[in-house]
Amino acid sequence: MPADSRYRSTPLRLVSRLFLVLLAVVAPALALAAVSPAPTFLLAERYHDDIDVSRYWVSEKLDGVRAIWDGKALRFRSGNPVPAPQWFVDALPDQPLDGELWLGRGSFDQLSAIVRRQVPDDAEWRRVRYMIFELPDAAGSFSERVEQIKAVTATANLPWLQAVPQFRLPDAAALQKKLRDIVRNGGEGLMLHRADAAYETGRSSALLKLTPWLDAEATVVAHLPGKGKYAGMTGALQMEMPDGRRFALGSGLSDALRRNPPPVGTLVTYRYRELTKNGMPRFPRYLRVRDGH
Repeated sequence: MPADSRYRSTPLRLVSRLFLVLLAVVAPALALAAVSPAPTFLLAERYHDDIDVSRYWVSEKLDGVRAIWDGKALRFRSGNPVPAPQWFVDALPDQPLDGELWLGRGSFDQLSAIVRRQVPDDAEWRRVRYMIFELPDAAGSFSERVEQIKAVTATANLPWLQAVPQFRLPDAAALQKKLRDIVRNGGEGLMLHRADAAYETGRSSALLKLTPWLDAEATVVAHLPGKGKYAGMTGALQMEMPDGRRFALGSGLSDALRRNPPPVGTLVTYRYRELTKNGMPRFPRYLRVRDGH
């Protein structure tokens, strides 16, 4: 080693040591700031024919993005903050709320683009409604909370804060007729919430969903190349189910999605008609990237 190399390297050593010290101080703080515990939600089970429909409140299943307000922050299912304009959240009541950010039937893609944009567009957000269907940790039965939701939204008197309309039906025949009407007019389906249920979180039979199709979630593991008119684009998404089995998902992909597909690792919701005898989805169709990312 030349005699003066030790001196030439000294500044580099000092810089390296200072960097390590700074990293040791800053990294834990950054890690804590980046971790947002996911809020707990009530999740629906599927409707089954043997229930007594008259014991449930029924509402339309909204095609929106689930969001929970804890009185201070509005968050997606993942726990990440919703980048809403300050005026949108500043006016919300102190009481925790659970609901869907919604534009209207058949508008999920537009809504998703609006609510995930890191720099919110005020004009676009003026179109968004926060539709409330639950009051986290509130006491009483769901029937009592339905009245509380009406009172909370009426008192707030905000055009973008609304209660999801809840109604009662006498039997399964009336429920199926309502489902046909909703779907015929572009709706997704129905939600049923047991009238006497106390507030709870996790997947529960207190909340049921009824749609004319089945849905599930799987993870994108690869982009399969397209052929013919889809040459140079994604022909299908290679999906992996929670149990490790894989299938190709091409139906339902728009040309825009084929050009810019969901990245590998993305959790996607898909629809299907039924399961085969081998437990694979029959006629799977892409629906959306799972909300809450």
